[in-house]
Amino acid sequence: MKRSVLMTAILAATLSMGATAAEPALTFTHLWTHGHTTSGQVSEIPAFDRRTNTIWVSGVVGVDVLDADTGSLVAHIDVRPYGFVNSVAIHNGLAALAIEAVAGINGAVDRRSPGIVLFYDTKTLSLSDGPSQVTVGALPDMLTFTHDGSKLLVANEGTPNARADVAYTAPDPAGSVSIIDMATRTVMATAGFAGVPTAGSNLRNTAMDFEPEYIAVNQEGTQAFVTVQEANAIAVLDLTLNAFTQVIGLGAKNFNEAGNEIDPKDNSSVAFVNVAAKGLYMPDGVAAYQWRGNTYTVLANEGDFREDNVDRSAASPTYGTAAALAPLDRLRVSNTDSSVGNLYAAGARSFSIRDADGNLVYDSGSRLDKEAHDRLIYDDGRSRDKGVEPEGVALLDIGGRTYAFIGLERALKSAVAIFDITDPTDVSFVDMIVTDGDLSPEGLAAYKYRGNFYLAIANEVPVTGGTSNTTLYLLERVLPKSK
Repeated sequence: MKRSVLMTAILAATLSMGATAAEPALTFTHLWTHGHTTSGQVSEIPAFDRRTNTIWVSGVVGVDVLDADTGSLVAHIDVRPYGFVNSVAIHNGLAALAIEAVAGINGAVDRRSPGIVLFYDTKTLSLSDGPSQVTVGALPDMLTFTHDGSKLLVANEGTPNARADVAYTAPDPAGSVSIIDMATRTVMATAGFAGVPTAGSNLRNTAMDFEPEYIAVNQEGTQAFVTVQEANAIAVLDLTLNAFTQVIGLGAKNFNEAGNEIDPKDNSSVAFVNVAAKGLYMPDGVAAYQWRGNTYTVLANEGDFREDNVDRSAASPTYGTAAALAPLDRLRVSNTDSSVGNLYAAGARSFSIRDADGNLVYDSGSRLDKEAHDRLIYDDGRSRDKGVEPEGVALLDIGGRTYAFIGLERALKSAVAIFDITDPTDVSFVDMIVTDGDLSPEGLAAYKYRGNFYLAIANEVPVTGGTSNTTLYLLERVLPKSK
């Protein structure tokens, strides 16, 4: 086992922001790593089932069900007769799978067609009794239950068929959120964006409609917050009206301000500097929590361009000569938002906390990139294109403190940053979990079971000659020894 005891009083004073020597330390212990060996299966999104103490891991061709105690494979659920699986969520012994349905373009999936949600019983590992299949919108990318399990929310990204440097294939399906009534397992509403008011700034026009990416539900179950990544926005979904009430542009981060330094060049020489460019936040993962009765969202500001790459360019020569723009001549920017002397990159290379109205409360600045560099896992090859790419978010309350776990998709090893976000106005960096042999965390699941706390990390990219892995850590909060 690997064990790292974090934050002594000296480290807390030098590494954390706002932590005090009297605070308990957080430790993490590596329990197991499972390598997924089924052909085509990768590790993308994990979900924990407390009824069976299993972890369900979705990954393209199916779901691997793992014993949470040992990491051994309990079963592989093959979904290929239905399509490809993008996500899994579990509530009260019922697993919901988001599936890109097979519609057939030369034997391939046509993701413009309606998708489906499949329901599985976590004990029998088979399709559940009652309705087990529900048709939803195109390309269901993520799904989540409300806290009471009465509704299932499905983010239908609605992206046309595309691949790198090949233009999208029309039509562009409508992005939406399907709201499933779990009492009947029927779609009670489909929330779309037509006529929905907009607010905020830097709401991005990609020549595509709004495409929901990820969903978080507030504690009361009255609102959901939906990231609209490519549009640099978050949409507010009223769960009493079952309709969107607002789409909020998230603005831009100034990389020329102290604390927001980036390394803009992939030239084998890492240097974090302030530059005359901005970053569109463009969050992927989102989670929600409460502090003093108010709701806050935690967002991983990954950044994302269109898949056919028609909206991105290197800053040079499109916007001037290399000499005039150095060190920005290699930086990838949005060519639909940028102009000479006014460059906008994709992503903020950080995670943020915002209030329920979308106002920025906290941003981690350049901390994620710099921590990865200090630990010798910063990938300079990604410097011009979103840095460490924060993607997944998970929250966990341990000993009265709220911790945020931020997965970094682009580092030389699997890395998850830990922050104490209990008070969103006084956030402190805790540490970074780095796992040898794993690469590119896609999804995270943090949970409590029988008095213990755990973090499951789904690492999508196989290491060279290896497998795509899921890894589990035990988390413990340790009180400092009295003198």
